[in-house]
Amino acid sequence: MGFGKRRRRIVIVAKLMLSSVVALVAGCVPYDRNFPSRWTAAPYAEPCVHAVGSGARLPLFPVRGIYVSSHAALSPKMNKLIRLVHTTELNAMVIDVNSGVSLIDMPPRKLAASRSASAAELRRLIKRLKRQHIYLIARVVTFKNAQLAESNPAWAMKRSDGSIWRDAKGTAWIDPYRREAWEYPIALAVEAARIGFDEVQFDYVRFPENPLKVQQEVRFRNPERLRRDEVIRQFLHTAALRVHRAGAVVSVDVFGLVGSSRTDMGIGQTWKAIASEVDVISPMVYPSHYSPGIWGIRQPDLMPGAVVSHALKDAMRRNRTLRSAGRPAAQVRPWLQSFTASWVHPHRRYGPAEIREQVQAASRLGIQSYLLWNSSAQYPFEIAASNPSETPGVCMFCALTAPYASAKIAYNPSETNR
Repeated sequence: MGFGKRRRRIVIVAKLMLSSVVALVAGCVPYDRNFPSRWTAAPYAEPCVHAVGSGARLPLFPVRGIYVSSHAALSPKMNKLIRLVHTTELNAMVIDVNSGVSLIDMPPRKLAASRSASAAELRRLIKRLKRQHIYLIARVVTFKNAQLAESNPAWAMKRSDGSIWRDAKGTAWIDPYRREAWEYPIALAVEAARIGFDEVQFDYVRFPENPLKVQQEVRFRNPERLRRDEVIRQFLHTAALRVHRAGAVVSVDVFGLVGSSRTDMGIGQTWKAIASEVDVISPMVYPSHYSPGIWGIRQPDLMPGAVVSHALKDAMRRNRTLRSAGRPAAQVRPWLQSFTASWVHPHRRYGPAEIREQVQAASRLGIQSYLLWNSSAQYPFEIAASNPSETPGVCMFCALTAPYASAKIAYNPSETNR
C-alpha cells in the first residue's frame, strides 16, 4: 500500500474514532444507514441521529461540505476533491443529479432509472464515496429546469398566447402550480436516496426573480388561487413525505434574504412556510449578493463575517419564533461564498481567510455546519494542518482553522442568483 493510501486510511480512521469518542461522551453512537450494526461498542447508547420521517435520519454531527457539479464529479478532478474531504474537516459533498446528468429518464418517457452511460458512472461513484464514509447530498434543480420544460412543454411557464415563457437569460421554467410536474423532481429525489445519497437538497424551489415582470408576462395555471409561498410549501410537504419514506433527509436552498424578509420577495420563499416542512434549510448568505447599506454595511462583499453574522442571526430568530408557536423548525446549514464576485465593485478576492471569516461567524452563533459554493468546484485551499501536531482531517467540531495554500480559481458571474 502506498504512503498516500495509508495516510488517507489513517485520516478516515481518526475521523471515525474522534466522532466515536464525542458521541460516547454524549451518550450516543454514530450511525451509518448502510451499516447499522457497525457500531456495537455501546449497546446502551442511542444513535447520534434523530428521526425526521419514516426511514430518514438527520445526523447530529456537523455537516461540512462542498458543491460538486456533475461535470466535476465525473472527471479526474474528483480525485482531488475526495482527497480534500479526507484531509480537512470537510465530510460531505453536494452533487448534481439532474444538471448535466440525470439519474432518471426525462418525461415524456417513463420516470424510471436512466440507463445512460453518465448515470451508470454516477451510480458507481456514489458507491465509491459511500465506502469512504462521505456524507452525500443530492442536489435536485427543481423549477428552473429548461431541459424538462423543453421535453414536456405542457409543464412550462406560459405566456398568454400559449408560448413558453423565458427569463432574461432565455431559460424556460416549470410552472410550480402544475402538480403533475412535481413528479419528476420527487421521483429523482427518491432514486437518489435509493442509490445511497444520505440527503436530498432541492434547489430553485421558487418562482423567477423580477416578480412584477413575471406576473405581467406569465399565465400561471392556478385554479385554486394559491399564494406563491403556499404552493411552494405544498410541494415541499409532498416531496418530504416521499423522500423520508425512501430513507433520506430533506433540505432546501433559499435566498439569503429569506431569513430577514417579511414577504416572499415575489419568488414564493418564506422562512415560515419552508422551515416547517424540511429537515435542513440552507440560506445562501453570500456577501456579494447583498445590497450596499444592508445592516449598515456599506460594501457587503468586503465584510464577509459581518454579513454572515447578521443574516444568520435573522434566520435563527425566525426559527425561535416558529418553535415558540409550537411549530417545527429546520436545522440551519448556510451556503457560504467560496468564489470571487469580480462583477461587484468594489469586491474582495475570496480565499482561505474569507472562507474562515464566514465559517467562524457562523460558529460563533452556534452553527457548526456549512456548505461552500463554487460553481466550478474550484476551492482555494489545499491539504494542510493548522499546526504540526494536529492530525489533518479530524477537526470535525471546530471552526475552519487550517491554513490553506492559495490556488488559481476560475470565477464566473453565473454563480449568482441561485
